[in-house]
Amino acid sequence: MNYFRTALLLAALTGFFLVVGYLLGGQSGLVIALVVALGMNLFAYWNSDKMVLRMSNAQEVGPNEAPELYGIVQGLAQRAGLPMPRVYIINEEQPNAFATGRDPEHAAVAATTGLLRYLSREEITGVMAHELSHVRHRDTLIMTIAATLSGAIGMLASFGGLMGGGRDSEGRPLVNPIVAIAAMILAPLAATLVQMAISRSREYEADRMGAEISGQPQWLASALAKLHAGTQQIPNQVAEANPATAHLYIANPLSSGGLASLFSTHPPMEERIARLEAMTGHGYGMAPAMSPNGPWASAPQSSRRGPWG
Repeated sequence: MNYFRTALLLAALTGFFLVVGYLLGGQSGLVIALVVALGMNLFAYWNSDKMVLRMSNAQEVGPNEAPELYGIVQGLAQRAGLPMPRVYIINEEQPNAFATGRDPEHAAVAATTGLLRYLSREEITGVMAHELSHVRHRDTLIMTIAATLSGAIGMLASFGGLMGGGRDSEGRPLVNPIVAIAAMILAPLAATLVQMAISRSREYEADRMGAEISGQPQWLASALAKLHAGTQQIPNQVAEANPATAHLYIANPLSSGGLASLFSTHPPMEERIARLEAMTGHGYGMAPAMSPNGPWASAPQSSRRGPWG
């Protein structure tokens, strides 16, 4: 049902894009919008991971540079039956993480230095299991396409508003100016809401599957509580400078609240934690629970805590 809903929402985004193109440029606008949508999605498909990692100033690490993080990801990937993704570290104090890549064979996971500093080994394991769930379900590609289409709709609507829409051979507007203005205002808002719905549904599913991969829902629940507190108190300068990447993170990295939180691409953290806590003790897991000190461990278990608790 989740995949069917996601497909419908992606179809709705594509439809919005084509409708805006038609309203602002008639038949030719529709064709241009279709070509632009295909071009942007092809570009995003091949280059989105490189762009996101570059914008985040992420540095690739191996077992020598980050033995604990690399060992955790390696163990989880083996457990989930996934190829070993590339592992990156972002020099940011805010605890957070994300995954990117068009498919499991070209995936990468990234963690901030704050996440490694403030979370325990079990909590890091829960976070990385969440990110590998995104990789397994190809959510990174889905959410990249959603963000690309949503951004393109806003760009097209703004461009069409500035140009005044298309005109026929006699110079008359193809559409009512009021309709064009309405499209310029409402289309980006509708696209944002659809993107938000896609991202939220994929986050819930990644929480569930991440808990199954690690076999310990409480590890991720505990991590999310710390991430929620950390992201509210510690700004993420990289994400603030590149807000288009915010939807990829496990926790919303942007320092916004109030009305802006209603349009967040992340579901309420309290609800995510409650769902994970409801899974605890019900035998979830793909196999017996993973031990944070398993044979792949390369550093002693720790119980790091941030200044928020």
